[in-house]
Amino acid sequence: MPEEKNGLPQGGTGENNSGKNGGRNKRRRGGHNRRKPEEKRADRTSEQGGAKSDTAANASQPTPSGDGSPRRRGKNGRGAPARRLSPNVIMTDADERAEDKPNVRAPEYDTSHYLEIPDHWFDEEPVSLPAEPQEMTDIVGVRFKDSGKVYYFAPTDYVCREGMDVIVETARGIEYGTIAIPNKKEPVSSLVAPLRPVVRIATDADRERHEKNREREEEAFRICARKIEEHGLGMKLVEAEYAFDNSKLTFFFSADGRVDFRELVKDLASVFRTRIELRQIGIRDEAKLLGGIGICGRPFCCSTFLYDFNQVSIRMAKEQNLSLNSAKISGTCGRLMCCLRYENDTYEAEAKLTPRVDSIVKTKDGTGYVIESQTLAGIIKVRLGDADDAPVKTFTRDEVTVIGRRRSRRDGRENDDNESDGIVTDDGETIPAE
Repeated sequence: MPEEKNGLPQGGTGENNSGKNGGRNKRRRGGHNRRKPEEKRADRTSEQGGAKSDTAANASQPTPSGDGSPRRRGKNGRGAPARRLSPNVIMTDADERAEDKPNVRAPEYDTSHYLEIPDHWFDEEPVSLPAEPQEMTDIVGVRFKDSGKVYYFAPTDYVCREGMDVIVETARGIEYGTIAIPNKKEPVSSLVAPLRPVVRIATDADRERHEKNREREEEAFRICARKIEEHGLGMKLVEAEYAFDNSKLTFFFSADGRVDFRELVKDLASVFRTRIELRQIGIRDEAKLLGGIGICGRPFCCSTFLYDFNQVSIRMAKEQNLSLNSAKISGTCGRLMCCLRYENDTYEAEAKLTPRVDSIVKTKDGTGYVIESQTLAGIIKVRLGDADDAPVKTFTRDEVTVIGRRRSRRDGRENDDNESDGIVTDDGETIPAE
């Protein structure tokens, strides 16, 4: 038996082996004798005769295709059904040449491998996949002070309404708070897990205990202030706060620097017989806790409706064309007023549409530069010339076109209109002044 390799027999007769190497191996092993040339020619002649007879028979009786059209004959005499190309089929160069010459018969191709272009490839807008559903959870917002932040808690099985008093579990222990946001759904991804639960709805006993804690806080404040004077510490006591379960007493104070209050803590712990915590706060937090009346005649924003402090910079005052006098733009706390930020976004949006001071503009009366700009009103004053006595006219921002900016020398003095080096266009080109 011949050996098998990869499932195929090796050696044997010529029917089981094909190719150049297979024939050579047969001859080497002596598997068969060489055929004579006369026998080969006779076999080829008989094969050609049979093919011609089959071709003639197929030509005399065309076989209809499945769609009623006759089959076309190929080079091997086999019929192929005529196929029609769809509008989205890509044609070859030979097909295009055949269409240009109607008398030339188009070559036959197997269209089964042609590329069918999907219709959605021609859509102007890509098909958007539906957004994955987000996991939602129930939350309630609780505020512990009138002007404090709102913290999220898990309501468990309670249905809470706005203004309802509740007892919640916090990192500092059990606390008494007020519902600021009733039950609602929020995405889990937007929350800081894990949410602490609402322990219960406040009862009359809880409210009575809360009121007693407020009275004890006033007494603790007076005692701590007296102890600070006895120890001679440079700190200002701001507020005293009891935990709901009286497990901790916190004192808030402000100071210019660091204060060593270790002896004070020991003295207070011996008086109140509970855990004592002293926390130093900033000057803005002090104004928030104490409250007061601002220069506008209204209560402090931070102690009424501002729940957090945002960054305020002197640039905001410049954008709003306010006086840079610190006494006029500073609050009672000595910092920049929080209200400078309220309209800052509006001023920034309007400033992008209104030409700035020293901008070179083209008007219907000629070219000049801006000497005054009213951002909210959209009104600018333009001096039509470099001289001091040049006429000044008022335009709206829609009536002028900015063509550059004015470059002036800066030698420690205010910008002088007569000391102009030229005009700098938006492309960076400098135009000398006349």
